[in-house]
Amino acid sequence: MNLKAPTDIVIYSIEKAIKTYRKFAQNNIRKIESNITVDQALLLILLQNRPELTQVEMAEVLFKDYASITRMIELMVKNEYLTRNESQEDRRRKELIISKKGENIIKKLFPVIEDNRNTALKGLSQSEIEQLDSLLKIIINNCN
Repeated sequence: MNLKAPTDIVIYSIEKAIKTYRKFAQNNIRKIESNITVDQALLLILLQNRPELTQVEMAEVLFKDYASITRMIELMVKNEYLTRNESQEDRRRKELIISKKGENIIKKLFPVIEDNRNTALKGLSQSEIEQLDSLLKIIINNCN
């Protein structure tokens, strides 16, 4: 039996594309704010759009384990991007609130993130982007 080399299969190209994009995005984010990672920026944007999410749900959306999300949040609270308040409905829960510093970072990073995405997708038509998204979702479903 002769298997193709890992570099000759599409799954390798998908992973390489993701890693290359994350490195590219991180380099551009660092030009604006050296203390924030791609994942932290994604967490801020996620909280801005869906503040009701629990940490478990955030971990699922960002493809992180719970411990990683907890560490990331601790660091972001320490760096004053987030504040943690006691929940009014359930005193056992903590609400994460984006601080003024966090809101300013989101505003600064918005054009960079948009530019990163546009650069990565340059040369692809809208229908190709939609087809790619559809094909990737098939792979995801096949593996779940």
